[in-house]
Amino acid sequence: MITADDLIALVRAYNPKTNAERITAAYEFGREMHEGQTRHSGEPYFTHPVAVAALLTEQRLDDATIITALLHDTIEDTKASFPEVARRFGDEVAMLVDGVTKLTNLQLSSNETKQAENFRKLFMAMSKDLRVILVKLADRLHNMRTIKAMRPEKQAQKARETMDIYAPLAGRMGMQWMREELEDLSFRVLNPEGRQSIIRRFIVLQKESGDVIHRITGDMRAELTKAGIEAEVFGRAKKPYSIWRKMQEKDQGFSRLSDIYGFRIITGSEEDCYRTLGAIHRRWRAVPGRFKDYISQPKSNGYRSIHTTVSGRDGKRVEVQIRTAQMHDVAETGVAAHWSYRDGVRSGNPFAVDPAKWIASLNEQFEGEDDHDEFLEAVKLEMYSDQVFCFTPKGDVVKLPRGATPIDFAFAIHTRIGFAVVGAKVDGLRVPLWTRLKNGQSVEVITAEGQTPQASWLEIATTGKAKTAIRRALREVDRERFIKLGRELVRAAFENVGRKATDKALDTAAKHLRLDGRDQLLARLGSAEITAHDVVQAVYPELAPDKGDQISPRRAVVGLQPGQSFDRAPCCQPLPGERIVGITYRGKGVVVHAIDCALLGEYEDQPDRWIDLHWHAGTHPPIYGTSLDLTIGNDAGVLGRICTLIGEKKANISNLKFVDRKPDFYRLMIDVELRDVEQLHSLMLTLEADSDVAALERHRDEARPRAAVG
Repeated sequence: MITADDLIALVRAYNPKTNAERITAAYEFGREMHEGQTRHSGEPYFTHPVAVAALLTEQRLDDATIITALLHDTIEDTKASFPEVARRFGDEVAMLVDGVTKLTNLQLSSNETKQAENFRKLFMAMSKDLRVILVKLADRLHNMRTIKAMRPEKQAQKARETMDIYAPLAGRMGMQWMREELEDLSFRVLNPEGRQSIIRRFIVLQKESGDVIHRITGDMRAELTKAGIEAEVFGRAKKPYSIWRKMQEKDQGFSRLSDIYGFRIITGSEEDCYRTLGAIHRRWRAVPGRFKDYISQPKSNGYRSIHTTVSGRDGKRVEVQIRTAQMHDVAETGVAAHWSYRDGVRSGNPFAVDPAKWIASLNEQFEGEDDHDEFLEAVKLEMYSDQVFCFTPKGDVVKLPRGATPIDFAFAIHTRIGFAVVGAKVDGLRVPLWTRLKNGQSVEVITAEGQTPQASWLEIATTGKAKTAIRRALREVDRERFIKLGRELVRAAFENVGRKATDKALDTAAKHLRLDGRDQLLARLGSAEITAHDVVQAVYPELAPDKGDQISPRRAVVGLQPGQSFDRAPCCQPLPGERIVGITYRGKGVVVHAIDCALLGEYEDQPDRWIDLHWHAGTHPPIYGTSLDLTIGNDAGVLGRICTLIGEKKANISNLKFVDRKPDFYRLMIDVELRDVEQLHSLMLTLEADSDVAALERHRDEARPRAAVG
């Protein structure tokens, strides 16, 4: 285990002004609190916090973060308390330790809803102080390095969580080296055979072609010397998981994979970066479409570098990254570079991103998304995607994830522009809104007054910001429509029992049904999540129809075998009183069809599946859904009157959908719940007698699947 003096020496290497006494005190306090505790491997538990602190010294972090690492498990796993840590080491350290403790307790690999809630808490903790997640990432890295001591099932759970959440998060923060190591350590657990096969292929490749990295590095140094450029050149083989992922994405075997080597050139100035690029391209052929200039267009986490891929020796492709030393610092530590110390002071790296601004930009993309699952989707979209850079007609740069469309571009400029978009031009040519944008394209958004987001846009949009704004707008439109429809339905239902649907009555019903006010009640009613009968019963239970000796739905059909279940066919929706026949399905019981259902013709050659059935005689409850195809005049009050007529016939409207809207007529599909076919005929006669009903028929969907439906 690293001693306190060794740890202080690591900190002093980049921060000679470190407070050695505070670090020593934290070291001794942490060791005392963890006394007697052991890890799964049998080692003293305190070896873990010390190793985490040592990892953070590699990023040249401040004393508060190093002390937090030493104490990060004390509040959770020992008798130490928040007030005691605050008294000994100050409020800043206590808050950081408390933040890491809360992150440790989040189950980010649990079920989707819980995971989404915890993701939100993760981002809240990050927004308070990003150093919390830096300690947590170092904590996870050390745990993954020592994961072999855990039970196999625990290893798999931790590895999946690391692969899905912590590795992409490290990458999003610009800590690419950590992302690669976390991915590879997880890969070792989740697919050891796959990882070993990659390593074996590497060994064979080295035997066949020798030390490719050494040769290419030497060639690059020679070219740079010839051009008079001073620079350092490093080469490496890519991590096994990185190669495995490329094989999966490109659906290629190892032998056909070309760019498995990466080279990095560190220059003295930005000017030398571009001179180096020229020298490399003069010597080797550049691969089309594999050039990215992140110096002129840096990533949001501060990353700057030139990326190019060239054909090296024997036609093998190699990736080359070119950057300055300061850019390299940010590339290694990402957003953490903001806290980096050098010679006792903040390093003052001009490329380091202010973490507060970075978090604010990240949170901006998710604000207003109330639905946990949609929040989770938005976060994952932003965390796991690469970027493309497009231009406005004025030359401003818009950063988008790979696969983004003009809709994403419009919302990135302003939500108001996104709502009004009707078309787009890319490089001067009109394109569909679903076009995938590419690096360097110029995009012009075409807008129109009165345009509103369409539901289909959710399938086209890629960014979390666009999807969130579209969903919010659609919910508002739907909510207003459902409230209006719900008001008509509840008015008719209350009039049917001789009462008025007053605001007080609706507020009472909302409270009884545990809903947030009358508007939510009406919206739920209009969207068929609750029925008008539920609302009436909540206020006037004494007026609810007496069910008397109604026939149980479970014994509504006669002719079934004991224990045999049935479902009504969704295609013909048979009602009590109609002639019926049953078709048997293996594992699904019996599906009941009306005798005149057109789809019965498909079973004519399977007589062994037919069962003679009939409805039980007596009074059935009004629960059997039937669809009516109705065309009515587009005049004020017509829809309300139709709903009233249906209510007067003791039928409940379970759903109402506008199929077609014309200036003078509406076509509706109304789902009503009835007792039997006699009630259906009575209802249809009443509706047909109304002068504003232009057409009415019972809707039967002969194209619907015949699978059993409850």
